[in-house]
Amino acid sequence: MSDAERSYETATARLEEIIRRLDTGEAGLRETLDLVKEGRGLVEYCAAELDAVSQGLEELQLGALVARLEGTTTSPADEEHRS
Repeated sequence: MSDAERSYETATARLEEIIRRLDTGEAGLRETLDLVKEGRGLVEYCAAELDAVSQGLEELQLGALVARLEGTTTSPADEEHRS
């Protein structure tokens, strides 16, 4: 799967396929190694995607908190346009 084709959803779907294949016990040693390597890369990709989304949510919440503390009603999107 190329980086251009990769998304969190496609990565998790591929991880499920890998797990199913490994669970069958039919994969040979080399295939098992290849699947585990691919799975590890997918897990790392998914973790990075989740971290990025989490960071974005924290920033949005921080922007809303600052607006409330300042007594304004501007949204975080409004704040971005001011910058």
